[in-house]
Parts: sequence; C-alpha cells; structure tokens
Amino acid sequence: MNSQMFLPLTFAFCIFGFALLPLAAQSDPKELSVIEERLQRVNTNTPRETMASFMRAMNKYREGTLENDPDLMEWINDAVRCLDTRQIDGVASAQSAKDSAIYLKEVIDRAIKINLDYIPDSRDEPTWTLKDTEIKVVLVEEGDRAGEFLFSKYTVARAREFYDKVDDLPYVKGSGQGAGFRQPWLERSVPAWTRESLFDIAYWQWIGLFIAILCGLIIKLIVKGVGNLVHRLTRHTETDWDDTLVESEINPVSLLASSGFWWASLYILRFEGVPLKVLTVLVQITLSVSVIWVFYALADTVSKYLRSLAERTSNTLDDQIVKLISRTMKAFVIIMGVMIGLENLGIEVYQLLAGLGIGGLAIALAAKDSLSNFFASITIMIDRPFQVGHWIKVGNSDGTVEDVGFRSTKIRTFYNSLISIPNSEIANTGVDNMGLRQYRRVKTFLGVTYDTPSEKIEAFLEGIKNIIKANPHTRKDYFHVVFNDFGTSSLDIMVYFFLSVPNWSDELVERQNVLLEIIRLAEELKVEFAFPTQTLHIMNQPGHPAYDPGHNTDHDYLSGGSRNFAAGGSKAQPAGSGLFIPPHRESS
Repeated sequence: MNSQMFLPLTFAFCIFGFALLPLAAQSDPKELSVIEERLQRVNTNTPRETMASFMRAMNKYREGTLENDPDLMEWINDAVRCLDTRQIDGVASAQSAKDSAIYLKEVIDRAIKINLDYIPDSRDEPTWTLKDTEIKVVLVEEGDRAGEFLFSKYTVARAREFYDKVDDLPYVKGSGQGAGFRQPWLERSVPAWTRESLFDIAYWQWIGLFIAILCGLIIKLIVKGVGNLVHRLTRHTETDWDDTLVESEINPVSLLASSGFWWASLYILRFEGVPLKVLTVLVQITLSVSVIWVFYALADTVSKYLRSLAERTSNTLDDQIVKLISRTMKAFVIIMGVMIGLENLGIEVYQLLAGLGIGGLAIALAAKDSLSNFFASITIMIDRPFQVGHWIKVGNSDGTVEDVGFRSTKIRTFYNSLISIPNSEIANTGVDNMGLRQYRRVKTFLGVTYDTPSEKIEAFLEGIKNIIKANPHTRKDYFHVVFNDFGTSSLDIMVYFFLSVPNWSDELVERQNVLLEIIRLAEELKVEFAFPTQTLHIMNQPGHPAYDPGHNTDHDYLSGGSRNFAAGGSKAQPAGSGLFIPPHRESS
C-alpha cells in the first residue's frame, strides 16, 4: 500500500473511532439504575419524602434478610436516618435505632397499606400522624437536624411498645410485609409467665441477667486459674520479664473476659430502652476499666524491664529517662483509655474539647507553667547538668537529687527535708553541681601565738607541706601553705589544698586526717595555737616603780638595725631562712 492511500484510511478510522466513543461511554441501563438507586439520598424535606425514604430503605432491608444479602441489609442505615434518635443517643444507640426502625416497619405494615398520595408533600404542617396510630412524623426545630421531617423521638422510643401490641396481627394485604423480623429463639421459648415485666424488664430477662452475672464471675475465676497455671510455667524459664508480665495481667485479663461476656449477654437477653442504657453504661465502664488496666499493667511491665536494663549501667541518666518514659506511657494509657471510654458512652469528647473555644486561652495560660516545666525536664535530660544522687546547689537550696519528674526536681537537703523545685526554675538558674567535682577544696587558717620565732614558723610551714604531700587523697600539683597575715591576736597561716574523694563523707574524714596531723606537728615543734587574748599593762601602781618598757631609742642603734635587713644585710633573709620551700617552687 502506498503512502497516498495510507493517510486517507488512517483519517477515516480516527473519525469512526471518535464517533463510537459516546456509545462506548454509555453504561448498561440496568447497571445505571442500580447506581442511581444506591446514590439516591434520603429525603426528609416533607412528611411524604420521609415516609417514602423510610419504606424504600426498609423494603430493601427485608429483601436482604430474606436473601441473606449483606449489601441489601445495609439499607437499614438509610431508614435510621429518617428517625429522630435523640431519645436514644448514647450507649448502644446504633443497635437501638436499628431495632426501632424494624419495629416501626412491622407495626406500619400490620396497621395500614401506605399510600404516599395521602401524606402531605409540603412543609406547612409541622406534624403528621399516621391514621389510627400514635406514629408521628414531625418537623425538627433544633439540633443538628433542624428543618427535617423525622419520625418523632417519642415514636422511636415507643416502637417496641407499639410492636408488642400488634405482633399477633397479620400483615395488611399489599403492604411491604414487615421487615423480615422474627422474634429471637430465646424469647419465643421461655414460658408465658416469664414474659411479664418488672421495671420494664421481663422476668425471663431478670433470670437471664442473674445467670449472666454468675457465669461472668465463673469465667473470671477460670481465666484467673489459667493465668496462675501459665505463671507457674513461666517460673521455669530463664528470663524474669515473662513472669512479671503474666503475673501483672492475670487480674485485668480475667476482668476483661468477664466484661466481654456481660457485654454479649445484654444483646442475647434482648434488653431495650432504659434498662439497656443503664446496664450498658455499667458494663462499658467495667470493660473500659479492664482495658485500661490491661494496657497499664503492660506499660508497667515494660517499665520494669527497661529499669532492669538501666540498672546494669553505671550512668544514672538512663534511670531518669526510664522514669520519664514510664510515666509518659502510663499517663498516655490512662488519658486515651478515658477518652475512648467516654466516646463509647456517647460523650463527644473531641467536640467537648473543641467547644472549650473561649476558655481555650485561659486554659493555655493556666497550663503555661506546666508546659514550661515539662520542656525544662526534657532540657535537663538532654543537657545533663546533674543526675540522681548528685549533690547540687540551686539558688539558696542544696542537697542530693532524689528524683527528676515532669514538673519538678526533688532534692533531699542535708537536714533531711525534701525540696521540690520547678524544672523551669532549674533550667533558668545556675546549677552548682557539687557531685561532679574532681577535687574538693579545703581552705582554713591557723593562728599561732605572736611569740613564735620566725624559724619555728618556717619549720611549721614545711611540716604542713609534707603532711599534705604524704596524704594519698590530696592533690599534689596545686596547694598552698603560707604565712598569710598578722591577725588581731595571732599570726595567721593559710592552708589551701584539694582532696580527691568520691563523696562528702570521705571528704570529711580526709580533712580530719590532715588537720590531726597538723596538730601532732604543732605538738612536735612546740608551736602554740593562739586564741583571742588581750594584755593589760598598768603603767603606775602605788608602792611599785613606774613601768619601763625598756626601749632603746639610740639613733645609731636603730639606724644600724634597720640597715641589717636591707639587701645584703647581715640579718637579711628575703627568701626565708631556708627551712620552708613553697610547694609551687619545689619543681623549679
């Protein structure tokens, strides 16, 4: 085929293909009707539209129950949307609403054949009542569904009551033939006298409730016994964490098993209305507590395992991190458990939190300090200015760190009180970590009497220097022993050195050892320590000659004595007598 014929044919095929596209895009009419039917929205704009939507959905549901078709049975959700369920909102509301829809359909098809032409198709009348019944469709005036026509909340709440009155009547010819509802086997099988009720609960339900409670307690004992058996088996394993896990989970799991059985019993026994609400609340609270308990015990076991790992290390930082992780996990379990439990009870937790609105700012301001302390605790964990067991000074407080929490750090003072300092204050204040000292300073002053000869003072200084060098716990590369000052009643000697000891107790002992050695040295050299004294000279006393201090005031004597201490003088010793060599000059 030449190129001149190929181009026209290609163009023709393209035109033909585009012409067929609209036909190919069209769906099968049958499939299209199914899609439209499923996407058709529930219309509650008028009483007629509400009844039409309800009957259409319930007829589909009946078809689904007869054919056991789950897809068709989902139509009951559309029927529920035609009901004002505010009276049954909360616990078990979904199932109760479905039951009410089924009972209403059963009652309507036994009472009348619905003709939509006789139902108002306008919004002029706020209430429409089904002929010869108390079934009403009313205009909702408040709430999320304001402006819709729905089966009234009182109609929904009394649906079972209406059904009990007509359950023995046949379906009206030409009606939808009910909702495919059949009384449960248990309810059909009990003796007639047990169908009488007490406090809106049938006698057979009271009996069933007693048996359910008893069986739940028996299940609890059985699960607990199985748990004890498993615990005995885990004792023979090499690890300890499985023993701790099983032991901590025995009680919560047994309570969870019994709560689950009680939950199922409520629907087996077909409780409805207020009794169902009350019993469901009690069971859900028990179930929520057991679930929280299970996860709390699990978090506690994980915390103990992490704590055992942290104890194997010498660093106390991981101990603090484990405590923080443990508290976070437990707080998370409790908060999430309570929130989920409240949601299951029908309380809109998230809407409640979102509804704080105006009070949000006040709450944020109130929580400012808590958040500040929390982030400060994280800063302390990362920066590690101290660890548990360290002696620290913060402001006017000092002591040993006992615990670092979310909000505060606890310090045990040396007079055994416990101080809690907010972490934000610690993070913004200088922390003097005495526990991280490599050396512990000792600074003291010794006063010797004024009549102590200079040579003896130098010998005393040399002896103290040797004492410090001889002690195995003193720092040898930096210390001072020096005649420092003329005191008011003594010649003052400064002793300045450092101890290399791990704690305060050892510091006190080694300080004591050095000072005792100094006392023994003073006894050996006959050096006397001074104490505050005053000398009183009486210049004139009756019957005695006048006091003469004996000062030589000769000019030559005084001048010569002064020159003896000049450079090169006969008595000059500017570097001392040689009995004492300062520590910092020994190496040179």
